[in-house]
Formats: sequence, structure tokens, C-alpha cells
Amino acid sequence: MANTYSDSDIKVLSGLEPVRKRPGMYIGSTDSYGLHHLIWEIFDNAIDEVISGNCNLIKITLNKDQSIIIEDNGRGIPIGKNTQSGLSTIDTVFTILHAGGKFDSNAYKTSGGLHGVGASVVNALSEWLNVIVKRDGKIYEANYINGGQIKNNAHLVGNTNRSGTYVEFKPDNKIFRTIKFNPSIIKERIRESSFLYPGLEIQFLDNNTSEQTTFKSSKGLVEYIQYINESKSTISKIGFFKGKSKDNIEVEVAFQYTTSSSEIIVSFANSVKTHDGGTHEQGFKSALTEVINSYARKNNNLKEKDKNFDGDDIREGLTAIISVRVPEKIIAYEGQTKNKLFTQEAAFAVKKIFGDQLVFWLEENKDDANTIIEKVITSRQARLAAKKAREDVKKLKNTNKQKILLSGKLTPAQSKDWTKNEIFIVEGDSAGGSAKLARDKKYQAILPLRGKVLNVEKANISDLLKNEEICTLISCLGTGITPEFDITGLKYNKVVIMTDADVDGAHIQILLLTFFYRYMKPLIEQGHIYIAQSPLYKISSKDNANVKYAWSEEELDEYRKQFKSYDIQRYKGLGEMNAEQLWETTMDPNVRKFIKVNIDDHAIAEKQVSTLMGDNVSSRKKWINENVDFTLLEE
Repeated sequence: MANTYSDSDIKVLSGLEPVRKRPGMYIGSTDSYGLHHLIWEIFDNAIDEVISGNCNLIKITLNKDQSIIIEDNGRGIPIGKNTQSGLSTIDTVFTILHAGGKFDSNAYKTSGGLHGVGASVVNALSEWLNVIVKRDGKIYEANYINGGQIKNNAHLVGNTNRSGTYVEFKPDNKIFRTIKFNPSIIKERIRESSFLYPGLEIQFLDNNTSEQTTFKSSKGLVEYIQYINESKSTISKIGFFKGKSKDNIEVEVAFQYTTSSSEIIVSFANSVKTHDGGTHEQGFKSALTEVINSYARKNNNLKEKDKNFDGDDIREGLTAIISVRVPEKIIAYEGQTKNKLFTQEAAFAVKKIFGDQLVFWLEENKDDANTIIEKVITSRQARLAAKKAREDVKKLKNTNKQKILLSGKLTPAQSKDWTKNEIFIVEGDSAGGSAKLARDKKYQAILPLRGKVLNVEKANISDLLKNEEICTLISCLGTGITPEFDITGLKYNKVVIMTDADVDGAHIQILLLTFFYRYMKPLIEQGHIYIAQSPLYKISSKDNANVKYAWSEEELDEYRKQFKSYDIQRYKGLGEMNAEQLWETTMDPNVRKFIKVNIDDHAIAEKQVSTLMGDNVSSRKKWINENVDFTLLEE
């Protein structure tokens, strides 16, 4: 527990206008990602109170007007006057950039808040923000409007025998492209934080649905592994390792092996998810590779003449969680939003603590150790076999057979400028015919798919490379597939999935997305995969003088009000549109509606793909029942 936390601990390092001018510098973007980042900034401040041992309850409420309340039972922000700013400490924290308790190690030994600017950044990007602080027997309130302007300075409003901080804010719609929060994203972040801090209770209330959810973990990272691997077949027990380095870096690691062909590593530094990894992941990978190879040689799984196992082979099928708590004085991140840890001491700490304990774990769990080694050997054999299969596909690439294969399917773009070119993957010959007539021949290519796309989640790479539709797609895009994927070979800047707006179309979408996720993941990560949104309805006046297209029931209802008499056509598929209609609704860059596919959270993406496309039927049914609105499928 921290020794002190008083008004003098709040250090002032200058106005909030820079934040409103360049919000991306502080929260990453002004889209949905940046919007949710506002919640994390205030939430992480509450988590810092958890880390310091002063908080065990956090409440988050999503209101109908898309305002957010975050409340904790920590110590509360100091309520006196800050000597450097001349303002109250509360007003200092919320209106002055680079003011907070994170600059003084007396207040927080470790912290996850964004370099002490989180509260003021949230205020700067909000239409309004209210703060209530309970501390030292007093209740203080402050109110801010229009991006952090003080409406009411922090002032005494009552007495209390409790402590904590209450922050309520509404994002400014002049800043963000959308101010609609996603409850699922909020709940997933809350869930993972509960895994990181066993015993912490986090409550989420969605006032739009009146749904209240409580998250509380007793086993921490072990439960996190169980959650991610819920729909996977596991081949080892869960290993859990923890310790503290001489630099006072606290390390926790949990892992488990599955039959999956992919790896999933999730890492955190001071409770903040490091999406791009960093030194703590490097230390983990290095220790795992060295220890597994050493164990294999000791037990004659590797002979003297054999090469060491590659790290990729060792990590195939691995699910791992790494959490480090790094003292404030040595922590270093890449960029303002903390996606990557740079602290070199963390690499040494994780490698030493995890590596030493893994040696003993393997000796004490020989059945699991042998199963893991067998998995690694199988992975290496499969990788070498797959490499040969891919080389065979490459040899086929320039043969007449491959040219005939593509000539019967692909309608190419005339331009060779990949940065402008687009390829539309369409469903069947009917839609393909309309798309070929509708397209801009210079920049748009059409690839019709015939029959069901292979579910790669249930197939090995040999099956994948025997599938004609998949091989054609690989050849068309030009990048190859993992592990030899090369983004520099990409022939199209936009890869667009264009299917019917029905159940079959949705199924084809998820099959294609699963393929891209498993074998061409950088295409998703670098923003090249899109889903075309075709309209559901065409509404036209009786004389056909006025025609509108609607992409939703709500949009259709709005158009109904604009027409006195009208005809409505419900599109069952793209093939029902003529070329002109398909162009002006779905393919014209000036009016079309595309969804860019991205990966906000690799752990969540991994769990959803394995749940929806894997072999565990009960997990899939459970997810569908909880997440699909069947009333939308009635037609």
C-alpha cells in the first residue's frame, strides 16, 4: 500500500485545446476505438487504486444518452488546493494536461493511467463531465462543459463516511464520428480486468437494456486461460507462474496447450493491454524456446545432430497470458496509447522468473511435458509438409493449368496499380454476372465463388491447398499464406466480400473471414478486408420518378414518410439487381457502404473464431443464443 497520497503528490507538468485539435495523438483515433478509449482512461485510474491496494469495487454505467458513469471505492482524489496550479487538486487533475498522481512514486508505485493525462483528456473530449469525490469525511463536486471549461469549481456538497471517485461524462459528438458505445466491448474489457485482479468486483449496468452484469474472479489468469480455451480441445493442464524481480517487477504468466494450429498470446503491463506486445512478450518467447529445446535434448527428443525447434513450432496451439507490474520510475511504452512495452528490465524479469519455474513445471508434469513435445514435433513436420505443398502451388502459378483456372473465374482490373485496385469476391455466377457488368473495369476485379467455401478451422493445410476455390483466391491476391505470407505481393488495396444479405450470405462471409484470419491475418490488421453492404429495399414512387434504397428497416420507415404512394421491392440477393442498381448502391465509391474488418482484440477474436467455426457445438449454440437476434432473420 502506498505510504502517502496528498495534495502535494499531484504534480503539474499546460490548456486542453491541443487535445481537441489533435485527439488522435492522445486516444489513438476519433472512431469507435478512440471513443471507448475514453472509458479506459477513467477506468484505468480506478484500477490504479486497485493496484495500490485501496479499491475492491468498480461500477460502470452506460446511460441511454450514451453518457458513462465510472465509480470506485478507492481513496478519492485529494480535495485540497494544489500549490503549483493555484486550483483545487480536483480541478487541476481534470483541466490541466500532465497533472496527476502518476508523476510521483509516493502516490503510486505502479500505475496504468495514461501518463497522468487521462482525466484531463477525457474532459477535453467531452460535451460535459461531472466529478464527485468522497474523501476525508467530505463530499466534493465539480462540473465541466464544452471540452473542459469549468462550470462549477470543485466545492463542498456534503459529508460522508465513505471514500471513492465518481466520474460521469458524455463524449462530444463534434469530436467523434460516433458516440454510440458497444456494451460487448465494455464487458470484455471489464472481464479481462477481473481476471488480472482476483477478488476485484466490477459491476456493469446497461440502462438501455436494464441488464446488470457482475464480474469477479477467484483464480485470476488461470480462469482467463479457461475462458479463452472454453471451446478448444486442450492437451495440457494450465501452468501458472509468478514472481518478483530484483527491479521490483511483478510477473504473472499462465499458459495451456491446445490442438489448435494457431497461437494466442495476450500481454498486459500495469493492467493495460499491450496489443503490440513488447519486451515482456520477448522475454516469455525467449524463455519458452530455450527451456523446451533444453528439455527435448535432455530427454532425447532432439538428437545431437538435430536442429533446435523453431519458436513458431513451439508456440503452435499455445494460449498464454503475460501480466507484469512495472514500477513507475522504469516503465516505458511506445506512443501515448501504450500498445507496446519498451522496458528492457521486463524482458529480463519475465525470462528469468518464467524460465526458471517452467523448468521445474516440466519435470513435475512429465505427461504434459511429453504431450507438449509431441505437439511441437508434429507442428514441425506439418510446417515442413505445408512448405512443400506451398512450393508446389507456386510451381503451378505460372503454368497453363493455373492460367486456365483463373481465366475461367477472375475478371481482372485493367490497371496494374494495386493501391487503386479492388477485388470483389461474390457469391455464384448470377451475382458475378451483374457485378462484371456493373464494375469500373479500370480498377475493379470480380471473383465469383462457386459452391461452399472450405471451413479452414476444421481442415488442415493440406486440405486447404487441395481446395480449388481457396487456391484460386490465394493466386488472385498474390501474397501467399502464413507462414510465408508476404504483403508486398498484394495485387489489390481493397479485398471486398460481396454476398447476399441473407443467412447463406452471412455464412459465406464468416467462412472467408476465418480463412483470412487464419492464413492472411495481416490483410485484416492492415485494413485491406471489407464487407460490402447491399441495400435490403428499393422504394419507388408509383410513377418511378423518385427512387430510394434502404439499408435498414429504420431507413425504409423514413422513406415511407417521404412518399405519398410507393412500391417496395425486397432484395433477396445481389442477383436480383441489374448492373446499374448494383453499381449505384454497392460498388460506386461515391455512395457505397463498406464495413472495414479489423481486430480490436486478438484474444476476443480468437475466442469468437474458435467458438463459431470449431468443433464444440454446445459453445457455438450458447454464443449464438446470446448474440444473435433471430427476429432479424424471419424474412
